[in-house]
Amino acid sequence: MEILRVEHLKKQYGKGENTVMAVNDISFSVEKGEFIAIVGSSGSGKSTLLHLLGGVDRPTEGKVMIEGKDIYKLSDDNLAIFRRRQVGLIYQFYNLIPILNVEENISLPCDLDGKPVEKERMEELLKTLGLENRRKHLPNELSGGQQQRVSIGRALINRPAIVLADEPTGNLDSKSSDEIVELLRLSNQKYHQTIIMITHNLEIAKLADRMIKIEDGKIVGEV
Repeated sequence: MEILRVEHLKKQYGKGENTVMAVNDISFSVEKGEFIAIVGSSGSGKSTLLHLLGGVDRPTEGKVMIEGKDIYKLSDDNLAIFRRRQVGLIYQFYNLIPILNVEENISLPCDLDGKPVEKERMEELLKTLGLENRRKHLPNELSGGQQQRVSIGRALINRPAIVLADEPTGNLDSKSSDEIVELLRLSNQKYHQTIIMITHNLEIAKLADRMIKIEDGKIVGEV
């Protein structure tokens, strides 16, 4: 079952001689439950593409369909709601709220949506992420790997249609990086979570079901 379709997606910055086509006519689709890695060098357009997939930035042209819905036909307010409910985002630098503890950071999407947190879901995530004994700790009391685990929990709490991970291991040592990738694989297998991960690390990318390579804003290969 197809969960994501991208059609002729373009993102242009600047005009005239200063025009930069960060994403240049990209089309592909993703099946529900797939784990996709998008690889490319710095400046290849992969992070811009991820932001377009997640509704963080609007394209110059093209469509992003999530569960059959053209997300860029939504108003800004409705797009923000859709993004909060259907897209889980994992960033390289965690983006945790420093004054909130582990549980509060994970439950933030629910709080913003004005709905109660499912206690069973929270307990299961804390156990899966190895954070049961850290639930009341603040971000500055956690290691980098633990902070990224919290970020993963926050991305999964709402059972989103897709999870987008932007260089999730880029700020971690090799041991923590391996643990984070294994957790992403686990969430993919245990919860059948659809995951699209941006990375420049080919060894990490090989752990995904499929790898899409981008250069100069275009898809140049797929494995």
